[in-house]
Amino acid sequence: MRTALRWLLTLVVLIATMLAGTATATAAASPQPTDIKDRLLAVKGMSLIEEKPYAGYRYFVLNYTQPVDHRHPSKGTFQQRLTVLHKETDRPTVFHTSGYGVSTNPGRSEPTRIIDGNQVSMEYRFFTPSRPQPADWSKLDIWQAASDQHRIFQALDAIYPKRWLSTGGSKGGMTATYYERFYPKDMDGVVAYVAPNDVVNHEDSAYDRFLATVGTQECRDRLNNIQREALIRRGPLEERYAAYAKENNYTFHTVGSLDKAYEAVVLDFTWAFWQYSLLADCASIPVAKTATDEEIWNTVDAISGFSFYTDQGLAPYTPYYYQAGTELGSPDIEQPHLKGLSRYGYQPPRNFVPRDIEMKFKPWVMRDVDSWVRKNATRMMYVYGENDPWGAERFRPGRGTHDSYVFTAPGANHGANVAGLKAEDKALATARILDWAGVAPATVKADPGTAKALTAYDARLDGQDGPRTLRP
Repeated sequence: MRTALRWLLTLVVLIATMLAGTATATAAASPQPTDIKDRLLAVKGMSLIEEKPYAGYRYFVLNYTQPVDHRHPSKGTFQQRLTVLHKETDRPTVFHTSGYGVSTNPGRSEPTRIIDGNQVSMEYRFFTPSRPQPADWSKLDIWQAASDQHRIFQALDAIYPKRWLSTGGSKGGMTATYYERFYPKDMDGVVAYVAPNDVVNHEDSAYDRFLATVGTQECRDRLNNIQREALIRRGPLEERYAAYAKENNYTFHTVGSLDKAYEAVVLDFTWAFWQYSLLADCASIPVAKTATDEEIWNTVDAISGFSFYTDQGLAPYTPYYYQAGTELGSPDIEQPHLKGLSRYGYQPPRNFVPRDIEMKFKPWVMRDVDSWVRKNATRMMYVYGENDPWGAERFRPGRGTHDSYVFTAPGANHGANVAGLKAEDKALATARILDWAGVAPATVKADPGTAKALTAYDARLDGQDGPRTLRP
């Protein structure tokens, strides 16, 4: 009996071995997905929202399943939107984020055009619709967001095995920096545009110094006078604001009152001008004393936007204001020319987040990032605009860092880019980006001064702006 049993067990093992061999051979013989859509959708947790055609590319809008809490992945998931602008799997890839939502229309960041690569764009967690339900706001922090990027990179690195660069403008440049801080081995280079660095939240004198010297005295006076006049004429202009709000069904529960919202818009005016306008645009600003109420209203509305501090205008930016009031910090400018006219001062992020969302500021977070960049930056590039207020507090890699740069585009605003740099800086920045991506031609390696983008400018792909908000 024992002999028979032993023989039976031997037979079972033999059959199992043969079946396993057959299964392995079958799997080896089965072709792996070759179409890029099939390869993307073969990634566990990836699903297709839509594919949009664009000449020379494949463009996909996708959802990816992410943990709500990367420290405790078993405690729930959410769907995070991302897009893939696919060129070729043998080209380098740029990982782009605005730090806000993601556009569902094809678009290229400047580094993507420079290196002629693929682009993966991620929607930042908690921006609609990439928000966990229910929303545990304590899980909205820079480490969790960096971990979102890390998981996406790990999921796609096998599909796009060439070099990767990360990039973003404004809050997106901050995001690229934080990602590098927590996962420095993922990317081969970082190109961060107009990224603020508010290391000490309660010390904002750099912004005051900037606003006191930017542009010309004539332009500064013209802008300051519009602000003053808008507060002097608060009564009739707030009546107009109330009618405007009623007509558009705007409400003011979050900020607290129409009066607070009105003043917030007016106090943003000079900052907003320098953020999105050029010195030459100052000629279009009316003389405050002789301007009509309508001219004052239209001028402030065109630059600051009276809809922004309504409940409806603030709602899309709740995640930003939450982060500004818990980790990122925010400017608190003095504006001494408004003394005696301002009732609330430059209002803090807490005023722009619904009160049922708890907030507590963590002052050590930005100090840690700043210290890391100063000591450890490797292949990191920062591009700022000379006339952009957000550049008053910026990242500055220290002497001990490697192959890292800070460039300033003359006369540029919050849209500063490599293309707007002085010729020598533009060539150097372009050469380094090409080299980091592993696609620098031999001529560029021999003479960085010859560096230029590998693809031509495309107005549809390259002309897209990020979110126009008076925050980064």
